[in-house]
Amino acid sequence: MKRIVLTGGGTAGHVMPNLALLPKLQDKGWEVSYIGSYDGMERELIEEQKIPYYPVATGKFRRYLSGQNLTDPFRVIKGLVQSYHLLKKLRPQVIFSKGGFVAVPVTIGARLNQIPVVLHESDLTPGLANRLALPFASAVCATFPETLKHLPKEKSFLTGNPIRPELLAGSKAKGLALCGFTTDKPVLLVMGGSLGSVAINRMIRAILPDLLLKFQVAHICGQGNIDQNLTGYKGYKQFAFIGPELPHIMAAADLCVSRAGANFLFELLALKKPHLLTPLPKSASRGDQILNAQSFKGQNFSMVLYEEEINEAILKKQIETLYENRQDYIKAMSESNLTDAATEIIRVIEQTAIQA
Repeated sequence: MKRIVLTGGGTAGHVMPNLALLPKLQDKGWEVSYIGSYDGMERELIEEQKIPYYPVATGKFRRYLSGQNLTDPFRVIKGLVQSYHLLKKLRPQVIFSKGGFVAVPVTIGARLNQIPVVLHESDLTPGLANRLALPFASAVCATFPETLKHLPKEKSFLTGNPIRPELLAGSKAKGLALCGFTTDKPVLLVMGGSLGSVAINRMIRAILPDLLLKFQVAHICGQGNIDQNLTGYKGYKQFAFIGPELPHIMAAADLCVSRAGANFLFELLALKKPHLLTPLPKSASRGDQILNAQSFKGQNFSMVLYEEEINEAILKKQIETLYENRQDYIKAMSESNLTDAATEIIRVIEQTAIQA
């Protein structure tokens, strides 16, 4: 039996690609286990898939002053010891790491057990956890072409970012029904990330009367961000969060305004949805979304509007321009060769396992 351990956690971006790979790995005969943190979001998401889940201690490598900087190194050491013994017991042929700080002790534990590791980096520049794990990896999969210059040439592969196969099976009719929409006007999907974007929410609502003259608007605004005054507004549907219904909402959408997290970018690419990106500013992130957006813009996949440039009039104009030029973006996305990332990543995984 071929055995693989998946790891990664802390954010959706460190878990969803693993979920996207899971059915393909199982179809190819791999027995899959998962190593994650005790209380991270990955635990619930993975346990729902009915695969063995093994928690280990983890800490965060902060680059700012915090009292936890004194205790977290001991958690990392504990996680390393736990990972070493777990992997010695599980004896997988290969580890696939999606990053996040839980993956660092797992990756080092794998090296100590002489088990090869395949890393995957979603963003254009490697995050701190993957930079720490990189020396212990046998292969690294990159999402963006520009990422390759930051990685060792001899063990790097351009694969793209895997997406969940269920996203490709959405029903437009079901999506329209979920929103209470008709086929009379195109649908604009607004996504502010898992926590929503206060700035985008506010501006979309400010220009809503104008938008509704041309579009129907499905707005995923984040937990606690529903505007009760707009509930039941004709042609406008608010969601705090969308789970299993997302493939249908995506199928119904004709264009999208969103943040620029790598996972969602590659979902938009695979579905060929014209989109306007508003990346998180550097004041709220390490700047990875800005680089992601610039890459997609450079490949003619996206329009980009930076948060410091946005006002209501500009946002309205950019949405209208996006819709007018939508076929140009659809054509560019259709010509991309980065839409079957799962197959490419599994090829790297199997090649690495054979060579070990």
